Amino acid sequence: MTLVRGRSVKEVAEFVQARVLGDETVQLTGIASVQSAGPSDLVFVDDEKHLCPALESRAGAIIAGDFATGKPSSKPLLLASQPRLAFACAAQVLCPRAEQKPGIHPSAIVHPSARTASNVTIGERVVIGEGATIGESTRIGAGSVIGAKAIIGRNCDLYPNVTIYPGARLGDRVIVHSGAVLGSDGFGYVRDQATGRYEKFPQVGRLEIEDDVEIGANTTIDRGALDATRIARGAKIDNLVHIGHNCQVGEDVVIAAQTGLSGSAVLENGVVVAGQVGIADHVRIEAGAILGAQCGVPSQKVIRGKGVVFWGTPARPIRQYLKELAVLAVGCLYVAGSLAREIDHHGNCRNRRTFTQRRQNQRSRWFDRSFAGIPLDRPEDHPIRPRSVLAQRRILPLRYR
Repeated sequence: MTLVRGRSVKEVAEFVQARVLGDETVQLTGIASVQSAGPSDLVFVDDEKHLCPALESRAGAIIAGDFATGKPSSKPLLLASQPRLAFACAAQVLCPRAEQKPGIHPSAIVHPSARTASNVTIGERVVIGEGATIGESTRIGAGSVIGAKAIIGRNCDLYPNVTIYPGARLGDRVIVHSGAVLGSDGFGYVRDQATGRYEKFPQVGRLEIEDDVEIGANTTIDRGALDATRIARGAKIDNLVHIGHNCQVGEDVVIAAQTGLSGSAVLENGVVVAGQVGIADHVRIEAGAILGAQCGVPSQKVIRGKGVVFWGTPARPIRQYLKELAVLAVGCLYVAGSLAREIDHHGNCRNRRTFTQRRQNQRSRWFDRSFAGIPLDRPEDHPIRPRSVLAQRRILPLRYR
């Protein structure tokens, strides 16, 4: 990605607070990967093993960590403690958002009572409802709908076909990708015990999205039922995510695609949620916890542990999850070994009734002892101790025993 007007290495280094080794006057016009970089592109490496390919590339300059100090280089090196972060900041200088001429397209429908700043950009067939407010330098893509009394802050980017329901509030520098629906009614119904029919529970709350939030394509966020659904500053939400009514998403939370949050779930600051996670109603995920892909969290549970990775359904620490898998694997092998001893070389069962009963007894005894924490290598556990049992124990790593 390139920009016509270049920036010197010195200018970029000052912006990202990096130290320069080499020629500060080299002009940069864009960013790229190491493989595709050209003579005026900036690249980055965050691991020493990737430094040599970067030095051999066609790139104009390299952002690297302190590991690059003293390395011979014909290219300028920008040394930063966090190279990836510095590269992301440099992109703001080298590849700013494309300039668009402010104004309201003739096909847009803007209610006379709506307030729009003088330098907003409103695209084709946009509809802005009664009493809505659009902040300075905000851009609204074609086909978007802004409901009555909705408030959108400054420097926001709404891509085409975004729907903001009435009364929703967006802070400054919010990015909303195409197809997102913000502020729709929550999924709340009350069942009539007499007739079995459902009556809609009032969905009269609001949606509040704070500054620097990014919302992916086709994501939906419901308004609160009676109070507010709130997305705090800096949260990053991927495509195809659903957030139910009354949910509270904390600062700097990251939620990957196809995740669903049921009503009144709370994600505290710094939580990381991987793809396809299911979070039931009234769940609390405490600060800094990490939910791995396809986790399931049952209703009203609390997940606690900063920096701890949780896995599986129901979600539990990954170390515990791996232990359980190892126990089940050994159990299956043990039962299979017992079965094999009852089969003759022709593949026939020696004594079907005795065999079936013994298999059931051994399986029951093994699982009872394993989950009770009783050692499985005592003589009474194995009246006939085959070599296979010893072999089975070797598949279980020491750290999981």
